[in-house]
Amino acid sequence: MQEIIQKYENNLSLNPLLRSGILLSDSVREAIMATKRDRIRKIYPYAITPPPAGKGRWQTHFTTPDGKRKTVRARSEDELLDKLADIYLPDMNLDNLTFHELYEQWLEYKKNVTSSPNTIKRHKQHYRRYFLNSALDGMPIRGIDGLKLEEECNRIVKDYNLSRKEWCNVKTIINGMFELAARKGYISKNPVLDIKIRVRFRQVVKKTGATQTYNSDELKALNAYLDNMYAQTGDISFMAVRLNFYLGLRVGELVALKWEDCTDTTHLHIVREEIRDQDTGEYSIAEHTKTHQDRFVTLVPKAIRLLQEFPRNGEFVFMRDGERLTARQVAYVLEKYAERNGLATKSTHKMRKTYASNLNAAGVPLDYIREQLGHNNLSTTLSYIYNPLTEKETYRLMTKAL
Repeated sequence: MQEIIQKYENNLSLNPLLRSGILLSDSVREAIMATKRDRIRKIYPYAITPPPAGKGRWQTHFTTPDGKRKTVRARSEDELLDKLADIYLPDMNLDNLTFHELYEQWLEYKKNVTSSPNTIKRHKQHYRRYFLNSALDGMPIRGIDGLKLEEECNRIVKDYNLSRKEWCNVKTIINGMFELAARKGYISKNPVLDIKIRVRFRQVVKKTGATQTYNSDELKALNAYLDNMYAQTGDISFMAVRLNFYLGLRVGELVALKWEDCTDTTHLHIVREEIRDQDTGEYSIAEHTKTHQDRFVTLVPKAIRLLQEFPRNGEFVFMRDGERLTARQVAYVLEKYAERNGLATKSTHKMRKTYASNLNAAGVPLDYIREQLGHNNLSTTLSYIYNPLTEKETYRLMTKAL
């Protein structure tokens, strides 16, 4: 199919229309059908016989893979070639291309452009949950108009009581599918762009600093626990947690740190991360970060002192019994701490939010916090910032301000 589109993109008379996206669907279809006929003329190995004296039907005979002789007849040469194209080029039969088949094409495309198997797994889960048993799944894409698509999307939001954020995750699939279809010339434009959700999204209770960060008192108690456990056991996992409140790294980046990343006395070079295969459960190191962009994280004096005290038992900063520490082992430290103290577990990602929130509370410029976290957009950084202070600390600040 890509060869077909490329051929027509090279045609100057058609190229502007393809690029502008205003070419009518019937015109695209006719262009593709003409190309299919040309390909059949080149690859078809049997004779095509015109009707005698211009009367009757065009026909051809060929032998099927199981040895049977088959006759194909049509009123015109083009019609005969179209029938042969359906037999020899089934992948190009756009009239029969279903919503599910388009999804499979898009998923293969995504596998080639993303390095995250977990992303692909989430797409599969979302499709299975929301679309596999929907009216859309088996429908030909040419039979799905914007109104039908909007109706099904509104039904999904209503039936599954989706929040706005959850809907955006689901929408990523169909938007990607129809965007691919439009780029390949299967359809004239992406209908998802015009979809309007008219039902109510599920109301979400907004997150607060109490659940998303460790406040000053909580962090003090946690650090005392970590220091005590490290003194008793010498287990570096406790210090991995301790250090990350000064670094704000993704936990996969934290456990992938190597001593060579200490480029100077005041910075760490963040260049890789740990990834986990969702199918096998195996951990490995990828030589890139989540955003495929390296960055330098500033080391404050407390972080420098901790790093200087760590034993150098291998190429990675955090090693235990000759093996690199994994993200799961870091998470276990926080889980065990919460269990022993009768607290709700706060995930490793809450370390990152605590780091960002503490910097913000201390007046560090937002754009600098964004750089430290490795975010591309400031809006993402803002979603990490909460109030990390206790009620007394917050009250004192308000009193001083007012």
